[in-house]
Amino acid sequence: MPANRCPNPSCEYFNRALPNNAKVCPWCSTPVGNVVSPTPQPPSQPPPIQQQPSQPPPSPQPPIQYQRPPTDQPNYQVPQQTPVDYSTVYQPRVSYPPTPPVYTPPPQRAPVLKLIHTTGREFNLIGEGGYIGRRSQSPGIAPPEIDLTGIPNEGIVSRRHARVDWDWSQNAYMIVDMSTNGIYLNNNSLTPGMQYRLLNGDSLRFGQDNLVNFTVYVV
Repeated sequence: MPANRCPNPSCEYFNRALPNNAKVCPWCSTPVGNVVSPTPQPPSQPPPIQQQPSQPPPSPQPPIQYQRPPTDQPNYQVPQQTPVDYSTVYQPRVSYPPTPPVYTPPPQRAPVLKLIHTTGREFNLIGEGGYIGRRSQSPGIAPPEIDLTGIPNEGIVSRRHARVDWDWSQNAYMIVDMSTNGIYLNNNSLTPGMQYRLLNGDSLRFGQDNLVNFTVYVV
Protein backbone atom coordinates (compact mmCIF):
# COMPACT_ATOMS: atom_id res chain seq x y z
CA MET A 1 0.00 0.00 0.00
CA PRO A 2 1.26 3.52 -0.53
CA ALA A 3 3.14 5.20 2.23
CA ASN A 4 1.63 7.90 4.29
CA ARG A 5 2.81 11.40 3.56
CA CYS A 6 2.23 14.83 5.10
CA PRO A 7 -0.24 16.76 3.01
CA ASN A 8 0.70 20.17 4.49
CA PRO A 9 2.68 22.10 1.87
CA SER A 10 4.13 24.39 4.53
CA CYS A 11 5.41 21.54 6.61
CA GLU A 12 8.97 20.39 6.56
CA TYR A 13 7.75 16.77 6.03
CA PHE A 14 5.46 17.71 3.22
CA ASN A 15 5.11 14.78 0.79
CA ARG A 16 7.74 12.82 2.64
CA ALA A 17 7.17 9.14 3.51
CA LEU A 18 6.04 8.61 7.05
CA PRO A 19 5.66 5.36 8.98
CA ASN A 20 2.67 3.33 7.85
CA ASN A 21 1.18 3.41 11.29
CA ALA A 22 1.49 7.21 11.61
CA LYS A 23 -1.82 8.89 11.73
CA VAL A 24 -0.60 12.49 11.95
CA CYS A 25 2.58 14.32 10.81
CA PRO A 26 5.08 14.28 13.61
CA TRP A 27 6.11 17.86 12.67
CA CYS A 28 2.91 19.75 12.01
CA SER A 29 0.33 17.25 13.43
CA THR A 30 -1.57 17.33 10.18
CA PRO A 31 -3.48 14.06 9.54
CA VAL A 32 -1.52 12.09 7.01
CA GLY A 33 -2.83 10.25 4.03
CA ASN A 34 -1.66 8.83 0.77
CA VAL A 35 0.60 10.63 -1.59
CA VAL A 36 -0.87 13.95 -2.40
CA SER A 37 0.12 15.73 -5.53
CA PRO A 38 -0.50 19.28 -4.68
CA THR A 39 -1.85 21.26 -7.53
CA PRO A 40 0.56 24.01 -8.26
CA GLN A 41 -0.93 27.39 -7.66
CA PRO A 42 -0.02 30.21 -9.93
CA PRO A 43 1.90 32.90 -8.19
CA SER A 44 -0.22 35.63 -6.81
CA GLN A 45 -0.28 38.79 -8.90
CA PRO A 46 -1.43 42.21 -7.84
CA PRO A 47 -4.77 43.25 -9.21
CA PRO A 48 -4.50 45.26 -12.42
CA ILE A 49 -4.29 49.01 -11.98
CA GLN A 50 -7.18 50.72 -13.53
CA GLN A 51 -6.23 53.60 -15.74
CA GLN A 52 -7.79 56.87 -14.79
CA PRO A 53 -8.85 59.13 -17.63
CA SER A 54 -6.18 61.80 -18.20
CA GLN A 55 -7.11 65.27 -17.20
CA PRO A 56 -5.47 68.51 -18.35
CA PRO A 57 -3.18 70.08 -15.76
CA PRO A 58 -4.75 72.91 -13.87
CA SER A 59 -4.07 76.29 -15.42
CA PRO A 60 -1.73 78.50 -13.37
CA GLN A 61 -3.44 81.11 -11.36
CA PRO A 62 -2.13 84.69 -11.63
CA PRO A 63 -0.37 85.90 -8.51
CA ILE A 64 -2.48 87.84 -6.16
CA GLN A 65 -1.45 91.49 -6.23
CA TYR A 66 -1.78 93.61 -3.23
CA GLN A 67 -4.29 96.37 -3.71
CA ARG A 68 -3.70 99.39 -1.59
CA PRO A 69 -6.87 100.45 0.15
CA PRO A 70 -8.10 103.88 -0.86
CA THR A 71 -7.41 105.15 2.63
CA ASP A 72 -3.91 103.67 2.75
CA GLN A 73 -2.09 106.59 1.14
CA PRO A 74 1.59 107.40 1.72
CA ASN A 75 1.95 109.84 4.52
CA TYR A 76 5.16 111.58 3.46
CA GLN A 77 6.12 114.71 1.57
CA VAL A 78 8.98 115.38 -0.80
CA PRO A 79 11.45 117.65 0.95
CA GLN A 80 11.85 121.01 -0.68
CA GLN A 81 15.40 121.72 -1.84
CA THR A 82 16.84 125.12 -1.24
CA PRO A 83 17.97 126.70 -4.54
CA VAL A 84 21.74 126.93 -4.88
CA ASP A 85 23.26 130.35 -5.25
CA TYR A 86 25.90 129.68 -7.90
CA SER A 87 27.29 133.18 -7.55
CA THR A 88 28.83 132.09 -4.26
CA VAL A 89 29.91 128.70 -5.55
CA TYR A 90 31.79 129.97 -8.61
CA GLN A 91 35.45 130.53 -7.97
CA PRO A 92 37.15 133.01 -10.27
CA ARG A 93 39.97 131.66 -12.36
CA VAL A 94 43.34 132.19 -10.82
CA SER A 95 45.33 134.56 -12.97
CA TYR A 96 48.87 133.41 -13.46
CA PRO A 97 51.62 135.77 -14.41
CA PRO A 98 51.92 135.99 -18.17
CA THR A 99 54.71 134.08 -19.78
CA PRO A 100 57.47 136.49 -20.60
CA PRO A 101 57.89 136.87 -24.34
CA VAL A 102 60.85 135.24 -25.93
CA TYR A 103 63.34 137.83 -26.93
CA THR A 104 63.88 137.91 -30.65
CA PRO A 105 66.81 140.01 -31.68
CA PRO A 106 66.06 142.45 -34.45
CA PRO A 107 67.30 141.46 -37.87
CA GLN A 108 70.76 142.63 -38.64
CA ARG A 109 71.05 145.53 -41.00
CA ALA A 110 74.07 146.59 -42.88
CA PRO A 111 75.23 150.16 -42.33
CA VAL A 112 74.48 152.78 -44.96
CA LEU A 113 77.08 153.35 -47.69
CA LYS A 114 77.39 156.96 -48.79
CA LEU A 115 79.45 158.39 -51.63
CA ILE A 116 80.02 162.16 -51.37
CA HIS A 117 80.99 163.79 -54.71
CA THR A 118 83.41 166.71 -54.84
CA THR A 119 80.44 168.93 -55.70
CA GLY A 120 78.82 167.95 -52.37
CA ARG A 121 76.21 165.73 -54.00
CA GLU A 122 75.47 162.66 -51.90
CA PHE A 123 74.67 159.20 -53.20
CA ASN A 124 73.33 156.50 -50.83
CA LEU A 125 73.15 152.76 -51.39
CA ILE A 126 69.65 151.38 -50.81
CA GLY A 127 69.97 147.88 -49.37
CA GLU A 128 73.02 145.72 -48.75
CA GLY A 129 74.29 145.63 -52.29
CA GLY A 130 73.94 147.02 -55.80
CA TYR A 131 75.61 148.60 -58.80
CA ILE A 132 77.32 151.97 -59.24
CA GLY A 133 76.91 153.52 -62.71
CA ARG A 134 74.60 155.52 -64.99
CA ARG A 135 71.09 154.72 -66.12
CA SER A 136 70.69 153.49 -69.67
CA GLN A 137 68.68 155.40 -72.27
CA SER A 138 67.28 152.12 -73.56
CA PRO A 139 63.83 151.31 -72.16
CA GLY A 140 63.39 148.21 -70.03
CA ILE A 141 66.81 148.36 -68.36
CA ALA A 142 66.72 149.01 -64.61
CA PRO A 143 68.89 151.86 -63.37
CA PRO A 144 71.79 151.09 -61.01
CA GLU A 145 71.29 151.32 -57.24
CA ILE A 146 73.76 154.27 -57.12
CA ASP A 147 72.90 156.32 -60.21
CA LEU A 148 75.61 158.88 -60.99
CA THR A 149 73.69 160.40 -63.90
CA GLY A 150 74.00 164.21 -63.93
CA ILE A 151 77.37 164.65 -62.28
CA PRO A 152 80.13 166.54 -64.13
CA ASN A 153 82.07 164.35 -66.55
CA GLU A 154 79.51 161.57 -66.16
CA GLY A 155 80.71 160.11 -69.49
CA ILE A 156 83.68 158.59 -67.66
CA VAL A 157 81.27 156.43 -65.62
CA SER A 158 80.15 153.18 -67.25
CA ARG A 159 76.56 151.83 -67.13
CA ARG A 160 77.76 149.16 -64.71
CA HIS A 161 80.95 150.73 -63.35
CA ALA A 162 81.27 148.78 -60.08
CA ARG A 163 79.48 146.39 -57.78
CA VAL A 164 79.34 146.91 -54.00
CA ASP A 165 78.01 144.43 -51.38
CA TRP A 166 78.03 144.20 -47.61
CA ASP A 167 80.13 141.25 -46.40
CA TRP A 168 79.11 140.05 -42.93
CA SER A 169 82.27 138.02 -42.52
CA GLN A 170 84.45 141.02 -43.32
CA ASN A 171 82.06 143.45 -41.58
CA ALA A 172 82.63 145.85 -44.44
CA TYR A 173 81.42 146.81 -47.89
CA MET A 174 83.34 145.17 -50.73
CA ILE A 175 83.76 146.79 -54.15
CA VAL A 176 84.50 145.04 -57.45
CA ASP A 177 85.69 146.93 -60.56
CA MET A 178 83.48 146.17 -63.61
CA SER A 179 84.32 149.30 -65.63
CA THR A 180 86.17 150.22 -68.79
CA ASN A 181 88.00 153.28 -67.43
CA GLY A 182 89.05 151.70 -64.11
CA ILE A 183 88.69 152.53 -60.42
CA TYR A 184 91.26 153.92 -57.98
CA LEU A 185 90.93 153.36 -54.25
CA ASN A 186 93.17 155.68 -52.25
CA ASN A 187 95.11 156.25 -55.51
CA ASN A 188 95.62 152.48 -55.95
CA SER A 189 94.27 150.91 -59.11
CA LEU A 190 91.84 148.03 -58.55
CA THR A 191 92.18 144.75 -60.41
CA PRO A 192 88.92 144.06 -62.27
CA GLY A 193 86.95 141.18 -60.77
CA MET A 194 88.73 141.34 -57.38
CA GLN A 195 87.03 142.40 -54.13
CA TYR A 196 88.38 145.31 -52.06
CA ARG A 197 87.19 146.66 -48.73
CA LEU A 198 85.67 150.13 -48.50
CA LEU A 199 86.42 151.85 -45.20
CA ASN A 200 85.05 155.03 -43.75
CA GLY A 201 86.94 158.04 -45.20
CA ASP A 202 88.42 156.20 -48.23
CA SER A 203 89.02 158.13 -51.45
CA LEU A 204 87.34 156.62 -54.54
CA ARG A 205 88.15 157.81 -58.08
CA PHE A 206 86.61 156.72 -61.39
CA GLY A 207 88.82 157.02 -64.48
CA GLN A 208 92.43 158.07 -64.92
CA ASP A 209 91.97 161.80 -65.36
CA ASN A 210 91.07 162.57 -61.73
CA LEU A 211 87.75 164.03 -62.87
CA VAL A 212 85.25 161.92 -60.90
CA ASN A 213 86.13 161.70 -57.22
CA PHE A 214 84.15 160.55 -54.13
CA THR A 215 84.71 160.23 -50.41
CA VAL A 216 83.42 157.05 -48.85
CA TYR A 217 81.31 157.11 -45.66
CA VAL A 218 79.99 154.03 -43.88
CA VAL A 219 77.41 155.03 -41.24
